[in-house]
Amino acid sequence: MAAVSEDSQAAGLHDGGPLPRAAPEAVGMSSERLARIIPMLRAETQARRLPGAVLAVARRGHLVFYEAIGYLDADQSTPMPLDAIFAIASMTKPIVGAAALMLLEEGRLGLADPVERYLPQLGARRVAVLNEPVLSGCGPVETVVAERSITIEDLMRHTSGLTYGGRGTTAVHRLYPASSDAAGASLTAAEFLDRLAAAPLLFQPGTVWDYGLSIDVLGLVVEAIAGQGLGGFLEQRLFRSLGMTDTGFQVPLGKLGRLARPLARDPDTGATQTVPDRGKALRFECDGAGLASTAADYLRFVQMLLDGGSLGGTRVLGRKTVEMMRMNRLASGIENCISAVDPLSDGYGFGLTVAVRERAGSLMGSPGDFFGNGAYGTHWWADPQEQLAVVFMAQTPGLQRRHYRQIVNALVYQAITD
Repeated sequence: MAAVSEDSQAAGLHDGGPLPRAAPEAVGMSSERLARIIPMLRAETQARRLPGAVLAVARRGHLVFYEAIGYLDADQSTPMPLDAIFAIASMTKPIVGAAALMLLEEGRLGLADPVERYLPQLGARRVAVLNEPVLSGCGPVETVVAERSITIEDLMRHTSGLTYGGRGTTAVHRLYPASSDAAGASLTAAEFLDRLAAAPLLFQPGTVWDYGLSIDVLGLVVEAIAGQGLGGFLEQRLFRSLGMTDTGFQVPLGKLGRLARPLARDPDTGATQTVPDRGKALRFECDGAGLASTAADYLRFVQMLLDGGSLGGTRVLGRKTVEMMRMNRLASGIENCISAVDPLSDGYGFGLTVAVRERAGSLMGSPGDFFGNGAYGTHWWADPQEQLAVVFMAQTPGLQRRHYRQIVNALVYQAITD
């Protein structure tokens, strides 16, 4: 089980920031307009709707805004530090995508490869017939033979037919683990694969975008090819290269004091809310949601993607590989259900583990901008046209996380002046 490195100060990231700094005006942004962000977020913490947050904004490769607001804990006893560590949920997925693309660049993996080449358990699939008994949640589940294998591309763009059990009420959903976190906390990797192998696919491979367990399987493909655990592979090949010294599948004892916590209750519903404790080891490194990270670390990852695969003279991926990653891969024959999962994602298609803007939608941005969100309140996006990279870290697992995504989006873009 890979742990977050103890030596976060060695890279000097927390002293000077994750990227070279610049005055906002030097890169076409307004200091005065960026300053609007702090009172807005502070008001949210004072109203006890937001425990605290860290926001990092970079333009043209330079850090222009890097602030911690509010508190690390629900009882507001510890101010939020810049190097706070957050459970990033599905923001794990693009990192696993980058790992898979490294193997693709080495000729060890291809997008058209069938998944059973690496994980034989997932071959010879059957697909559920979505008739009335299945849709009502009663069953029994009738199946037909899959028209083709699940491919690596299907895993990376969520068209595999592997779903999240917690995202539906059909009789098929009941056969799947509820989420990546639920799988990682309760199953070994072998048990997870056996569970998926026994369940029918919800859709024929390559026909419907459906958010689910695809990236968890992709991570196990990486492990099978690399011959090592995913956490070790990421540490050696990605995190060290990018100086991501506080990112891993388990936060070590010496850093638990920096682990951010949510409010005890959802401010809208009053329901009890929690975030998985990343100080505890998972049974397997659930590749769809298991990482913890900081705003600084993740901004360096996003900036690497924005810069075409390199950061500070260190190349992680080839430029054309990153271009392929952030190209919409939902062809006209694939049903795009992204906005059904997240209404703020209208206007987006999907590339290789990242959502990609195709047209105007609810949020400001540019054609070709790309993003990833986490279910516990973290999100990021990159806008190649504006040379903009943004990472927002908070632990808000309720639906108010969509509210912060909207307001941070607006407050960052309104500060662009050129």
